[in-house]
Amino acid sequence: MNLGLDGKVALITGSSRGIGRHTALTLAKEGCDVAICGRSGATLDEAALKLRETGRRVHATQVDLLAADGVERFVSESVSALGRLDVVVANVGGTFGGNFLETPPADWLKTFEVNLVQAVRVIQAAVPHLTKSDAPSVVIVASISGSRPGPRAQYGVAKAGEIQLATALARELAPQRIRVNTVSPGSILWEGGSWHRRAATMPAVIDDFIAREFPWGRMGTLDEVANVISFVASPRASWVNGTDVVVDGAQGQPTIKLP
Repeated sequence: MNLGLDGKVALITGSSRGIGRHTALTLAKEGCDVAICGRSGATLDEAALKLRETGRRVHATQVDLLAADGVERFVSESVSALGRLDVVVANVGGTFGGNFLETPPADWLKTFEVNLVQAVRVIQAAVPHLTKSDAPSVVIVASISGSRPGPRAQYGVAKAGEIQLATALARELAPQRIRVNTVSPGSILWEGGSWHRRAATMPAVIDDFIAREFPWGRMGTLDEVANVISFVASPRASWVNGTDVVVDGAQGQPTIKLP
């Protein structure tokens, strides 16, 4: 299927590795010029080199998105370099602290900042540019933790906030014809990712988790998530708005309790 993305410009936060990088690569293969960012120069350069092999234009910004003007600088420099903006993928995420009784309020605030507030900032910075597009779209990468109970409550609550944010903005930004959705992955296994590290250090625990919670007997892949993000972001999904699209293979519990 031609997704209708040829010649569009996509901006992806948290895109030097993992889901963000793979989404940028998928969008580039679909014809998008892409703007990516990351904190590590070496990882960012490697991602940009791989993306340029697609023949698309690539703008890479080394930036800490939690800095006072980090998000806003990334958006403005990307638009200056690539000339327009059609798609935004808010992918940065993470969690601070541990289980509930061990996590101080400061770690809750940091978790909200890196997930929900980051998404707010990038959308606010992008809207003036998205209004000039003929098919503007925002995808927030949330998580099944946002709709199912599990350990690390601060992460789940922040992701639930992202899902609610997309639902609200889908209506508020409708007059500008900007679609806003979330894609909520389940547990994704990729080399260098958190589940890969856990599988190496506690293989029996992860094997039991997979056997118990995954009907297909495996975790998801980067391709399976990036393909859905790209479709939801594309004009082919023009009537998908304010929706949370779950990509989890019918997974049960979203995670495991860690020591």
